[in-house]
Amino acid sequence: MRKLPFDTVLIANRGEIAVRIIKTLRELELRSAIVYHDLDAGAPAVSMADMAIAVSGRTPVAAYLDTAQIIAAAREASVGAIHPGYGFLAENAEFARAVVESGIAFVGPTPESIQLMGDKIRARNFVQQNGFPVMHSANEEDDPASFILRARSIGAPLLVKASAGGGGKGMRIVRDLDTLEDAIAEARSEAQRYFGDGRLYIERYIEKLRHIEVQVLGDSFGNVVHLFERECSVQRRFQKVIEEAPASTISPRFRQGICEAAVGIARAANYRNAGTVEFIVDGGEFYFLEMNTRLQVEHPVTEMITGIDIVAEQLYVAGGHELRFSQSDIVSKGHAIEARMYAEAPERGFAPTTGKVLVLEYPDGPGLRIDSGISQGQQITTAFDPLLAKVIVHSRTRNEAALKVERAMRELVLLGCETNASFLARVLADEQFLSGQVHTGYLDENPQLTAADSASDLSTFLAAAALLTRPVCDSADAVPELHASLGGWRNA
Repeated sequence: MRKLPFDTVLIANRGEIAVRIIKTLRELELRSAIVYHDLDAGAPAVSMADMAIAVSGRTPVAAYLDTAQIIAAAREASVGAIHPGYGFLAENAEFARAVVESGIAFVGPTPESIQLMGDKIRARNFVQQNGFPVMHSANEEDDPASFILRARSIGAPLLVKASAGGGGKGMRIVRDLDTLEDAIAEARSEAQRYFGDGRLYIERYIEKLRHIEVQVLGDSFGNVVHLFERECSVQRRFQKVIEEAPASTISPRFRQGICEAAVGIARAANYRNAGTVEFIVDGGEFYFLEMNTRLQVEHPVTEMITGIDIVAEQLYVAGGHELRFSQSDIVSKGHAIEARMYAEAPERGFAPTTGKVLVLEYPDGPGLRIDSGISQGQQITTAFDPLLAKVIVHSRTRNEAALKVERAMRELVLLGCETNASFLARVLADEQFLSGQVHTGYLDENPQLTAADSASDLSTFLAAAALLTRPVCDSADAVPELHASLGGWRNA
């Protein structure tokens, strides 16, 4: 184990990613500190951390975006580094700069790299200038007056995208050019609301493309390697649902080409720490989509096929060390699949759900990993992202891995809050998914996968039995005092 120049790390995040980072800190015999909002006071990450410091804000999310409070907490805990996780401030160049200027190591790329590659328009221009393939597009900044005219010349269908976008926000598909102006106005308004940046660009929309990304790692000594690719084509509303590594149905030659392109882009950007270069794939061609300058939600599938702890490597690079391996040392073994369990109802348009976690039991077994940020008794609200846990399986083959994840999703027990677990199990057992013929429109093409399970005889029996128990009857029959005082009444 190599010596690091710090012994305590503050995690500026919450949920499953905070728990995941704490586990690696323990492995490295480092202390953990965490900031938390009151709503997260009973969360596993807060209990696991060696030190927890409360932060507040106008909203719960605002508390986790408050740079001044987070740096003050880091000083209070005397930490030597801050890990931002993903989301929140992870790709905020100003936050990274404020951390560094405070004399604390930022576990991520330099502020300059975040500024260059985190801005989609700037990143696309940079990548194109360095000779890598980018999808034909119209960039508003080039000439605002001719923006719409240039977009129309590409031809429908089009995809309007926000320069600062992410998670499907600030995006609109345009299939009829007569609706282009309206789509631009809607996308700009949404982008301004979510990111405070209304800049847009428009590219050709491909109905059945694949989303393949490459994990890269770089250090301060000019070394850059890739950890192979991940396939993230199963998406709903432009958000990933199931990820896997390696990508299915691609040739070794294609794999080599896309991985080498990712390393070339990262090297050109003088990139340091962990990052992900995302591509869209149309037939046998790939085009740069964007670069995520942070740890990715789906990083566990890469860890499972390579045996490399990416968070540990992030910490070593942030501590000034060289990468511990060269490209030839990195080997991919077997197949890994990750399913994201969300608090949402797929049969109701993936609407968020809420509730108190009454019972929580995760399955166990060889090759199975659960990254979870919730515990029994915890209240699930709409204050944060609906991601509850990730179920990841590593196995010898893709079909074996899919079968194991499907079984795990069916064995998982979470009572008190509706989740997408049954939906994920249906996708993992679907013939089209098992054959590897997936694309970003796959779920829209197969609406039967989002339909609710019909009640089984067993579930009907259990529901009837529950209604016979005293606590359930009392709860169902209880009338709030206000309504009870009204006496008998009916709707007219």
